[in-house]
Amino acid sequence: MYNEHMKKEIDFYQVSLKLLLKNSKGEVLALKAADTGSIAGYWDFLGGRIDVDEFQIDFAKIIAREVFEEAGDIKFQLKEKPVALGRHLIPAHLSGLGKETHVLLIFFEADYLSGEVKISHEHLEYQWLDLNKIELEKYFTSGFLRGVRTYLGK
Repeated sequence: MYNEHMKKEIDFYQVSLKLLLKNSKGEVLALKAADTGSIAGYWDFLGGRIDVDEFQIDFAKIIAREVFEEAGDIKFQLKEKPVALGRHLIPAHLSGLGKETHVLLIFFEADYLSGEVKISHEHLEYQWLDLNKIELEKYFTSGFLRGVRTYLGK
């Protein structure tokens, strides 16, 4: 509960742009997270954190960079309005900063157009998932789960 006499400390977040890439069947591309990260055992989406030198860059271009890095040369049509938000905590021992890292996840939607998905070393495998037909908790955790639920209106 808010107390006006409490000293407020403003939090700092890293921002991660996540892409819900949908194929013609309405399935979303999900990437199996590496065994060493903060969502080990769960699934991720294309996308990632904004680099320091990308402050002036359009989100669409940052997403395009991330898609190329993580899935290869695939074509997609981005819908530039965010569709969901989530928050994720990276524990200190995994953050690389020596302290807990708070990440704001901003989810965007796109239609997959063409190209062969070739995942990078950052993920173990990929699947096209019908988000309405799976147990979301078995695939997603933390802000990723929250973002998917928001996206689906659940």
